[in-house]
Amino acid sequence: MKIEILGTGCAKCQKLEELVKDVVKTAGVQADITKVKDLKQIMAYGVMTTPGLVVNGTVRIAGKMPTAEQIKGWLAG
Repeated sequence: MKIEILGTGCAKCQKLEELVKDVVKTAGVQADITKVKDLKQIMAYGVMTTPGLVVNGTVRIAGKMPTAEQIKGWLAG
């Protein structure tokens, strides 16, 4: 599973990264988590506001923080 956290390094982006890592660890999921800071790459996903979360190439949320439960759901299916 490939997870990308989209953001330039703001506090919310860092918080999202921590939350995703916690959920992945708790769920016991194998995932490659990367942080995308390049604005051109972020905009290539159609994301105009950060933070953003991409799971296996699909943008799951942008511009706001997801809940741990939302992330678990996206990891499951």
